[in-house]
Parts: sequence; C-alpha cells; structure tokens
Amino acid sequence: MPHSKRDGRTANNRSFRADRRAIEGLPVRLVIALVVGVASLSVMMGMIGDIEGLSATELDAQPQPEVTTPGDQSLDVAVLDPDGSRVADATVIVRSGSAQIDGVATGTTNEDGMATVDVDPELGPNQPDGTLTVEVKPPAEGDYVDERGNTEVLVVAE
Repeated sequence: MPHSKRDGRTANNRSFRADRRAIEGLPVRLVIALVVGVASLSVMMGMIGDIEGLSATELDAQPQPEVTTPGDQSLDVAVLDPDGSRVADATVIVRSGSAQIDGVATGTTNEDGMATVDVDPELGPNQPDGTLTVEVKPPAEGDYVDERGNTEVLVVAE
C-alpha cells in the first residue's frame, strides 16, 4: 500500500514547523494591527469630542480677593467659560481647605456672572496661612462642567 498521502502531509508539517517566518510574523502583524487600531480609535474619539452638543464646557471660578485675612468678609466670585464670558445662575461653593470656615458658604451668580459669598475664615494656632477651596455647580441649562480645580483663596495671618 502506498503511503504517499500520509508521507505528503508529514513532509508538509515538517516544512511548516521548520519555517520560522510563520511563527515570527504573526506577533509582528498583531502588534501592527493593534497600533493602527488604537491610532484610528483616538482619531475617531477626537472627532466625537469636537462635535457640538457632545462636549461639555469647563467653567472656571475667579475669586476676588485671592489673598485675604481671617475674619468676616465677602468674596466676589466671577464664573467664566473658556471664552471668558461670564455665566449666570451658577452656584459658587466655598469650603474649608487648610483654613477653616463654619460649614459651607454658597452664592449664586447674577446675570453678570458674579456671586458674593460671605465667609469668616479662621487659621489654627501657629498657622501662618491656609486656603479656602472654591467650586462651581454649573447652571441646569447648558452643558457646563467644573471638573478642574479652581483658584483657591489664600488666607494669611495679619
């Protein structure tokens, strides 16, 4: 009985196993496909982020004064969009940082994008300075967010 069919397959298997290009080429091709796929995905995500309506507008809070002393006082806080336009109906929240206030102080921006927040910051014993943090809760209308840190108010002992 001829064994040519079986011998042919065995010969092909031996030549395939001996050919290292097939084994070495596969991982390289997978890496190239992965790199191209990731690059394409990042381009598509960038295009989606640029579409109006899907992107959110970051707000910034600018308190005045930025440096103050302990005791009763008012902070005027402007809420701005990236273009420098002031935003109305945003809620400004001032919290204790390394300087302390009782609870949380809040204010709402008027049509000029300004809010006045009354605070009474205190520093601990032997504490030369501290900070108050300022956050913004965006207005309900519009697609605003406040995800980045805002300017803190520095409280300096007299």
